[in-house]
Amino acid sequence: MKLKIVGSGSKGNAYIVYNDKEALLIEAGVNFKAVKTALDFDISKVAGCLITHCHNDHAQFAWDILKSGINVYCLKETAEIKNLKGHRVEYLLNGITYHIGNFKVIAMPVRHDVPCVCFLIEHPETGRFCFVTDTFFCEYVFPGMNNVIVEANYGEGIIDSKNDPAFLRDRILQSHMSIETCEEFLQANDLSAVNNIVLIHLSDRNSHALDFKNKISKQTGCNVHIADNGMEIPFGKTPF
Repeated sequence: MKLKIVGSGSKGNAYIVYNDKEALLIEAGVNFKAVKTALDFDISKVAGCLITHCHNDHAQFAWDILKSGINVYCLKETAEIKNLKGHRVEYLLNGITYHIGNFKVIAMPVRHDVPCVCFLIEHPETGRFCFVTDTFFCEYVFPGMNNVIVEANYGEGIIDSKNDPAFLRDRILQSHMSIETCEEFLQANDLSAVNNIVLIHLSDRNSHALDFKNKISKQTGCNVHIADNGMEIPFGKTPF
């Protein structure tokens, strides 16, 4: 199993967890042509697409995914705001397990400025992994994880050094996860079986990728990756 980063950040988010037989799309914020290219145009193996919330950098191209015959799983609020309709739209309910191909998915609410969820996902090849983004805090402790995908949008010291308008600074603080909060989230979870930690949605202006990677590597001892467009990461249950 592999994780492919099609896009990560404010310009657009899209991730693919896949093997030769099936794939799961996470987020729909990148032009679907790029997603199809990343899949070598084999969209028949896509089991479904998960969307965390309605902002365009996560949901702008959801209609293109639906029109391609792929089921989209999102909050009812997201579907209504993006005008997503039809039998291929599945509303996510808190704490319910969804079987999407061989993936098991549970959605849980997180703290953003619009309704938003994180995901706990399990597959025989990936083991259990979380996908957490666009939240200033994650209160959940996920047992038995083998991989982690988590936001590290900004550094508190970096954003404090900027002279950005107060409303802009406050929005970031109230809707995105800092590297410091990311560290606290990881510390709260049992990482003893974790193979990969993938840091996503880094701000172009308010992050430092190498410093963030070194911090989390030192803290956890895990393989740490900074999500970059086009990156492909082995994403199995074990390092082998």
